[in-house]
Amino acid sequence: MRKVINKIDKPLLILTIISLIFGVMMVGSASSLKAYMTFSDNYYYFKRQLLFIAIGLVATFVLLKTPLKRWKSLIYLAVIAVLGTLIYVLVNGKVSNGVTGWLFIGGFGVQPSEFAKTVLIIFLAFSFERLIKIRNLSNVSKVLPFIVPIIFTFLIFEQPDFGTMMVLVGITIVIFLIVPYDWKTKFIMITFTIISVILLAVVMILTGKGLSNNQMDRFNYKNPCTRYREKTGYQVCNGYIAINSGGILGSGYGNSKQKYLYLPEAHTDFIFAIIIEEMGLITGAIIILIYFIMIFRMLMIGKKSYNLQGTIICYGVATYIALHVMINLGGVLGIIPLTGVPLPFYSYGGSFMINLLICIALVQRVCIENKIFEQTHLVR
Repeated sequence: MRKVINKIDKPLLILTIISLIFGVMMVGSASSLKAYMTFSDNYYYFKRQLLFIAIGLVATFVLLKTPLKRWKSLIYLAVIAVLGTLIYVLVNGKVSNGVTGWLFIGGFGVQPSEFAKTVLIIFLAFSFERLIKIRNLSNVSKVLPFIVPIIFTFLIFEQPDFGTMMVLVGITIVIFLIVPYDWKTKFIMITFTIISVILLAVVMILTGKGLSNNQMDRFNYKNPCTRYREKTGYQVCNGYIAINSGGILGSGYGNSKQKYLYLPEAHTDFIFAIIIEEMGLITGAIIILIYFIMIFRMLMIGKKSYNLQGTIICYGVATYIALHVMINLGGVLGIIPLTGVPLPFYSYGGSFMINLLICIALVQRVCIENKIFEQTHLVR
C-alpha cells in the first residue's frame, strides 16, 4: 500500500482529508437540534456521516489497489444494476422531498441516481477508449455509448430529480466534447440532440406531462424574502439571514441560530449557509478556493493521462464536483432555482458521500497508473 500512496496526488489527498474532517464537524453542528428532537441524540447524523465516510474509505482502499482494467468486465453489470434500480424506484421507490428515487434498506436510504453518475463516467471512459482504437468506425457506433446517459437521464427526469438530471447532462456534454471525434461528427450529434430535446418538449406539451405546479414553483426563486411566509421564499430567505448573521468571522462553531428549525434542511442542502453563519465569510471563501484547487488538480491529472480512459474519468469527476458546487451554491444564494443537489464533503447523505469518495479514488487511481506508465517507459 505504501507504493500506492507514494504515487497518488498529495495536494488532492490533503484537501480531501481536510474537507472530510471539517465537513463532518459541520454536519454535527448543523444537525444537532434536529437529531435531538427526532432521535433524542444530538450526534445521530454526525455518527451516521462518520459511518458513510468509513464505507467510502473502504471502497477507496479497494479502488486504489485495483488496476482500472479489472473493472472493464464489470462495468456492463454495473450499468444493468443501476438501470434496474432506477426502474424499480420509479415504480416502487419511497418518496423523499418530492422525489421518488429512494430505496430504504435496514434503516438506510439509498439513492441509485447518485451511483448512476459514477457508473456513467466509467462506462463512457471504457467505451470510448475501446472505440477510438477502431478504424473506419461508423457514425452509429460513435454515438452508441450515449444511449446509456439518455436512458439514465430519462428515468431520473421521471422521478423527478432535476438536480441529478442536470449533473448527468453536464457530465455527458463535457465527455462528448473531449472525445476526439471530428467536428463533422460532433455537429451531426449536436443537431440530433437539439432535435430530440425539441421533440421531447413538444410531446410533453401535447400530452400534458410537463412540470407539475410544485416543480414550476421552483422557478419562482428571485427576491425570496418578499415571499417569506411562502414555500418558494422561506428557505432561501432564512439562508440569507444565516449568511448575513455570520459576517466576516462568524458567530462561532455550534452557535448558529438558523439551525433551530428556521432552516429545515440545515445539514443537507443549506449547510453552506450554516457554515458561514458559524465560521464566517472567510471560511466560506476558503472552502470555495479548496474546490477550485481540487478541480484543477483533477483536470491536470486527466490532461497528463497517457490514455483517453484516464482523461475521461478525471474530467468527468471534475465536472461532477463542479456542477454540484455550482448548483448547490446557486440555489442557496438564490441565483438559480433550488434543486436539492448536495454540497460535496459537507452535506449529509450516505449515497452521495460514498459515491463522492469512490469518484476521488478513481481519479487517484488514474494518477497512480500515469506514474506507473511514466516509470515503465523511462526504464525502457
